[in-house]
Amino acid sequence: MSEESYMIRRPTAEETARLTVLSGCSGGGKSSLLKELARRGHAVRPEPGRQIVREQTLIDGPGLPWKDLSCFVDLCLSRATHFHATAVAEARRTIFDRSVVDAVAALERAGLAVAGHHRRIVERLRYARTVFLVPPWQELFEQDGERQHDFGVAVAEYEHLLTAYPAAGYDVEIVPKGPLAERADFIEARLA
Repeated sequence: MSEESYMIRRPTAEETARLTVLSGCSGGGKSSLLKELARRGHAVRPEPGRQIVREQTLIDGPGLPWKDLSCFVDLCLSRATHFHATAVAEARRTIFDRSVVDAVAALERAGLAVAGHHRRIVERLRYARTVFLVPPWQELFEQDGERQHDFGVAVAEYEHLLTAYPAAGYDVEIVPKGPLAERADFIEARLA
């Protein structure tokens, strides 16, 4: 990708319509669903937070949600901005594992200050109007080195996202629980 094709800017309405967000409950099956959609030929972008946790763990950095949530969110927003810009430059439908709304919502849930630049990124980096949310699904939920919170915290996160996305100007569509192929079929049918 040339330097010229990678420009950080507000996308046009046509470009925004190609940028689909899959969000929702942590541990609700988003990663598996994205892998299935990628297998079917869709462009996908991974969750910024998991990447940041891996990188910060590698360097024993401060940008971990359980060490410094504000630092973690800023790193996630930077990564999400990069993913957004590269997807706009590719000019094809791209499905994102979370968005800038998720990162800012984490600050809100924690009762931390949401700075002006946090609000501006939600306002300026837009995605397709309909956002897909996976609901809490205890049977799928697993803690690991990157997901150290429990299921109750994941449910609270999901409940906050149910209001955060509409407050940011998005329509929410819940992905029904079910076999992976059916969940992928559901999203593809809505995108058709």
